[in-house]
Amino acid sequence: MTKPSCDLGRVRNFCIIAHIDHGKSTLADRMMELTGTVAKREMKSQLLDSMDLEREKGITIKLSPVRMRWHDYDLNLIDTPGHVDFSYEVSRSLQACEGAVLVVDATQGVQAQTLTNVYLALAQNLTIIPVLNKIDLPAADVPKVSEELVNLLGCDESDIIQVSAKTGENVDKVLDAIIERVPGPTGEVEQPLRALIFDSYYDDYRGVVLYVRVVDGSLPKNSTIHMMATDANTIALEVGRLAPDMKPDQQLNTGEIGYIVTNLKTTREARVGDTVILNADRDKVTEPLPGYKEVKPFVYAGFFPTSNEQYDLLREAVDKLSLSDSVLHSAPENSPVLGFGLRLGFLGLLHMDIVRERLEREYKLDLIITNPSTNYQVKLTDGTEIDIESAADLPDRSRIASIAEPWIGGEIVTPTEYIGNIIQLIVSKRGLQKNISYIGERAVIDFEAPMANLLTDFYDRLKSVTSGYGTYNYDLIGYREGYLVRVDFYVSGEMIAALSVMCHRSEAVTLGREIVAKLKEVIPRQQFAVSLQAGVGGKIIARADISAYRKDVTWKIHTGDPDRRAKLLDKQKRGKKRMKRFGKVDIPSEAFTVMLKRN
Repeated sequence: MTKPSCDLGRVRNFCIIAHIDHGKSTLADRMMELTGTVAKREMKSQLLDSMDLEREKGITIKLSPVRMRWHDYDLNLIDTPGHVDFSYEVSRSLQACEGAVLVVDATQGVQAQTLTNVYLALAQNLTIIPVLNKIDLPAADVPKVSEELVNLLGCDESDIIQVSAKTGENVDKVLDAIIERVPGPTGEVEQPLRALIFDSYYDDYRGVVLYVRVVDGSLPKNSTIHMMATDANTIALEVGRLAPDMKPDQQLNTGEIGYIVTNLKTTREARVGDTVILNADRDKVTEPLPGYKEVKPFVYAGFFPTSNEQYDLLREAVDKLSLSDSVLHSAPENSPVLGFGLRLGFLGLLHMDIVRERLEREYKLDLIITNPSTNYQVKLTDGTEIDIESAADLPDRSRIASIAEPWIGGEIVTPTEYIGNIIQLIVSKRGLQKNISYIGERAVIDFEAPMANLLTDFYDRLKSVTSGYGTYNYDLIGYREGYLVRVDFYVSGEMIAALSVMCHRSEAVTLGREIVAKLKEVIPRQQFAVSLQAGVGGKIIARADISAYRKDVTWKIHTGDPDRRAKLLDKQKRGKKRMKRFGKVDIPSEAFTVMLKRN
């Protein structure tokens, strides 16, 4: 029996957007509780954050859709991530909605990711409902933050709904405002199926599960469907809604948000932003839904097991993770010091940190992670262009015509008294400060900077110079040529490729000295003297020496014979020289992460 077509006027599709830790997931909890979507005995804090890591870190990593019922209206909510590394998921979620609930913490005010999400929502022409959260806290400054929201959105102060997601105060007013202010979905019920994939994941027992928004037509259960971007075909084994558990239906109709269980084996065949159509309608539907783009990682790091016996386990674990994470990119890597490993590509440092923690926790792996780097576009003298993901892959200098590095455009939101500190920080990272605007007592600083210089300690230093109040957000703006060189590091004359880094020539000497000094701290003393050197193109730019352990061989001389003393010391010197020639320096795993801790 086919499910009747839904009344589009009684459907509201919306998402919750906010900066990290402003209360998105808690507000979603209260909505589900108030609408009776989840029974009170099954309710728990951050219900939509299903991963242990999400609960521990207090952040949303994967978006979660849920359908609620309020005053005879179907409300489809998508709880989105707040971190910049997952902004592509946020943009796809916004495209599946007509409205957005913008949550701002009354104790913290407008932050960097708040601005970014507002711009994304405005670009999709969404109706924005401003919500001021945490009004019950003693530190809440409602008048000040309300003024910031009015300046940001150009709305009236009466449009802002003041709530406490923790206690549930005024959450019913948010649900009423969604019904009143957010328009119903538009779509052609009689047209062939077109549905937008806004998320997908791999289930060990069911295969790939797609989260979709049906834009036109309807999708019956057991129909054969086609992905327009990846050209993959599959069967919709089950379709239905999420409340928040899977509730099967006979079909998904125009304007609805739901799930499709497929028989696909990997999410690479069903990418976020792709358009789903019926296989029978391939000749009729030639225009995909707008907005699909293939997301490419731009942060890379080497992952090596501490024991080579675990290499196969690491490879299997990464293969399983990549079934659910279509952005995770991997390639085999071999290091003379670290052995066999994988070079993985990520959307950012938080993405890398989460993958590392999942590999160590879920798969019980003990890992060494090399310093993160970005990718570079290298133009050779014969006209060919190559992409390199590691400094060790750089061709011989004589073959290189130019090297281009990725640059980002960013926004820093900070109290006005820290503007000078932040501009100094941007300049120290070879960045360019472009513009300063103001929202109430906060400044918004627009800047551009090379991605590689922001990978390691920029966020920590930003928090340091702004006493913890500064937040930032960034987006890749393209590649720019520069005088870039590879800094190599030598331990006892042997080059360690895993330690090589790319940097601007003007920063090479400082960087070389910093890392050599750090290596001297982490590499233990040996029975022979060890030299640590940094070089660019064979020219040594920094050096430090680790002195040898030295036994007092003259203790047994009971006379003051200088010749005997000199003879014993010379014999020891020759022995240490011979040991240096054949000895192997023990390099601990901490040496490969010195870039992360260099300041």
